[in-house]
Amino acid sequence: MQIPYQMAETEKIRIDKWLYAVRLYKTRTLAADACAAGKIKIEGETIKASHLLKIGQTVQITKQGEKQIVKCLKLIEKRVGAPLAAECYEDLTPPEEKNKLSFPASFFEVRDKGTGRPTKKDRRDIGKFKDKDD
Repeated sequence: MQIPYQMAETEKIRIDKWLYAVRLYKTRTLAADACAAGKIKIEGETIKASHLLKIGQTVQITKQGEKQIVKCLKLIEKRVGAPLAAECYEDLTPPEEKNKLSFPASFFEVRDKGTGRPTKKDRRDIGKFKDKDD
């Protein structure tokens, strides 16, 4: 079976290009910025966007507080459709890490409906509470 997209397989490819091609990041710039921020690790080592990825290496991605671990199965340079991109990596993320962000109140506070605006005292209490978490 011939694949409709041109999937040029190579021995090595830049990590930012691969992350974009397999749809783990929406743009290549976002992938490169994540590498620069130290949110991408290969085999536990923080890397630059120009690092060359090889087949079989494990990539750890930290996005919005959630860690995702993927193993590279194929190297592609061009962005392809989601079904083809899913064949290029194996998701090794533990189940507890996948469900980490399912609770909506983890990023913002929720007030009960009908309680109105917070008073000055409420705002001070909220500020004290937020400072304790950081």
